[in-house]
Amino acid sequence: MSKLRLGVNIDHVATIRNARGGSYPDPVRAAELAIAAGADGITAHLREDRRHISDADIEALAAITRKRGRPLNFEMAVTQEMESIALAHLPHAACLVPERREERTTEGGLDVVGGHSHIAPVVSKLVAAGVRVSCFIDADPAQAAAAKAMGAQVVEFHTGAYCDAVRERSPDAPALLEGLRAAAAEAGRLGLEVHAGHGIDYETVKPIAAIPEVMELNIGHFLIGEAIFVGLAPAIHRMRALMDEARVGKAA
Repeated sequence: MSKLRLGVNIDHVATIRNARGGSYPDPVRAAELAIAAGADGITAHLREDRRHISDADIEALAAITRKRGRPLNFEMAVTQEMESIALAHLPHAACLVPERREERTTEGGLDVVGGHSHIAPVVSKLVAAGVRVSCFIDADPAQAAAAKAMGAQVVEFHTGAYCDAVRERSPDAPALLEGLRAAAAEAGRLGLEVHAGHGIDYETVKPIAAIPEVMELNIGHFLIGEAIFVGLAPAIHRMRALMDEARVGKAA
């Protein structure tokens, strides 16, 4: 089984910074530390309301990831504004996500099936510019097929429902995990690269990492929270170790 990549989302470093309206802590410094600790890439979501990552952050992150030879995964709503920003910075990848101003965090996957008419042109423009396009979707084979049909190269499955079920000791957890496995298998059959993310922590990472089609996990909030107690590098090292254990068949 191939090595699983870890993308570290540094959004919530900016959340802490913005709470005081200053310049500290710096998300770019967090990105550099994450790369030094073994992150395979950096993820950042420029929300329409700019509640955490700012336009200046994206500019600086694009520069530092190029300098360090690591990909920047730019999470973005499917809007003309975000399309223009992505085309201006040309990140390695753009992950198209749903976005509602009142939500605390992304609550579900992008409806690629229902939103084909306004999503497809954005996918087309980004792909033509050399940006690798991912659609952040629920574990639904129909959504994966729609993403493939409009030209996306990657799908990232929303793992939040499964992770919440595990933490809540819900009896739904096994079925949700099986849904992720089935959707990943179908996406792989379609020729899509499969990523996963949202809500992943030390308790939930191994079953997800053990899904053979999954090539990358994007993890942010938990790692930034854990870094408060142990430091960012140790938090990343432990997550990396759990991912690697799962990849060699040691998942619980």
